[in-house]
Amino acid sequence: MTPALLAALALTLALSACGSTAPARPAMLPTAADGGPPLLLLLGELHDNAAGQALRLQAISRLLQDGARPALLLEQFDRERQAEIDLALQAAPGMPPGDAEFDTTLDTLVKIAGPAGAGWDWALYRPVLRLALQYRLPVVAANVSRPDARKVIAQGLAAAGFDATVPTDIASAQAAQIVASHCGQIDAAQADRMALAQVARDQFMARQVERYASRGVLLLAGNGHVRRDLGVPRWLTPASQQRARAVGYLEPDGLPPGAFDLTVVSPVQPRQDPCASLRAPGPA
Repeated sequence: MTPALLAALALTLALSACGSTAPARPAMLPTAADGGPPLLLLLGELHDNAAGQALRLQAISRLLQDGARPALLLEQFDRERQAEIDLALQAAPGMPPGDAEFDTTLDTLVKIAGPAGAGWDWALYRPVLRLALQYRLPVVAANVSRPDARKVIAQGLAAAGFDATVPTDIASAQAAQIVASHCGQIDAAQADRMALAQVARDQFMARQVERYASRGVLLLAGNGHVRRDLGVPRWLTPASQQRARAVGYLEPDGLPPGAFDLTVVSPVQPRQDPCASLRAPGPA
């Protein structure tokens, strides 16, 4: 067994422990394969699962303590905001970790996300942004904005500068997920069009991964984006696919095996059933 496989096995065991009823331990993340270049770590999330995000934060913190200095790619920022992000980081040089100015800079970054950031629970993302400031990591916008997504839905991928050649298995699986996420209330044709927006986001995230691959990458995005079978990894170059590790942060009823290289399981986050109102009978 190669060193890389041994490391992967040890990591799998460590991550599996996080899904038990015992107190969770920080999960170790690999930094390189067989002494090669830094890995491209694609770390998923359930956006509202605080326990899963806490485990991911612990793993990232340990990775940075061990010397890794990857670029931090975030789904929470639309690509149009990159210049503003860069200016905010340049305006906050050399701050010690406990400096009160950290909070000011974090506030600025949250404001930069703008209206598109209104739907995120920033209490879950500020800690990782704080780590980025502490370790002076590039913070990279990794999302395609809603206006661009609407353009893709209306006019197709090529109209917005994306690759229109989408493998059949990706297109069909993405469309099926769109139908499920909308409680079965949209038709197949509409789901096919909406799936293109998800593909556009995956393609753009892959472009950003490639751009920063030389220093290593931490991409933080929803589990659907980091899936190896149909998400960002499918749009990477073959060389980058070999370096990428997709980690799913799941609840016990998560995605089937094979979607990720590694998984971390956390307790179910209490939430309302989004489809309950659609199934409820109307007034008599």
